[in-house]
Amino acid sequence: MNKLNINQWAEEDRPREKMMQKGAEALTDAELLAILIGSGNREESAVALMQRVLSECGNDLNKLGKWEVHNFSRFKGLGPAKSITVMAALELGKRRKAADAVERKVIHCSKDIYGIFHPIMCDLAQEEFWVLLLNQASRVINKIRISRGGIDQTTADVRCILREALIQRATQIILIHNHPSGNTRPSNEDRRLTQLVQKAAQFMNIKLTDHVIITDGGYYSFTDEGVLEV
Repeated sequence: MNKLNINQWAEEDRPREKMMQKGAEALTDAELLAILIGSGNREESAVALMQRVLSECGNDLNKLGKWEVHNFSRFKGLGPAKSITVMAALELGKRRKAADAVERKVIHCSKDIYGIFHPIMCDLAQEEFWVLLLNQASRVINKIRISRGGIDQTTADVRCILREALIQRATQIILIHNHPSGNTRPSNEDRRLTQLVQKAAQFMNIKLTDHVIITDGGYYSFTDEGVLEV
């Protein structure tokens, strides 16, 4: 029995038509992904193909967001162009979430910091070091990546951190970096850098509010753990 071409499906079952009639929220994840790739392969439709892809990652879009081209290429019908299209869509979703989180947000606790940076850092294979700039009312002024390092460590220039705070008139700063290993515990270097930044910031009447280590599923707050006195 020959497989039906997507154009031969009942109109209400075609992802694009279904989205136009019922809205995006009516579509399954597989149907939305099928719209992105446009077609499947000789054996299966675009929807069936993406159902199989999702099944491979436990129907978890967060896990799918970590995939690279070589992961998609294991599936017949998913070449580099289609793979990159899906990867780009997932990246846009992540950026939208990050943008919504940071917009003039008031930082009350470490969970707020994690909410901003988890979407940015959860899929990274190497360490990145960021600074979050706050005004006197603890509202976010900006978030800035200071450095990007290797898998095991990153370097952060104390002068660069304080320069950004001075330029944007921040009165409070928060340090953030990720541990791709999944281990939330700070290293000796993490502790040393925190102390250096705190001492340097004090001379400029800038308060170091916290240093948060992000992993995909957890975080460590120097302030919550009593390591950093604010």
